[in-house]
Amino acid sequence: MHETHRQAAERHEHAARAHRAAAEHNETGDEEVGRWHSERALEYSDRAYKLAQEAHTKSGKIGTL
Repeated sequence: MHETHRQAAERHEHAARAHRAAAEHNETGDEEVGRWHSERALEYSDRAYKLAQEAHTKSGKIGTL
């Protein structure tokens, strides 16, 4: 379970970095690169959410194992 939480946290961090990169590129007028980073951020966020759900589900089963 701890590994799944760690993986989710890492994906959240990747998503945050990608969001910041997207914002920086959009501010400088480089919308194409900004869009690319936004798409990566969405992918990381989606994966982080799925991992967090998995970790939550597993943590509820600890007492029943």
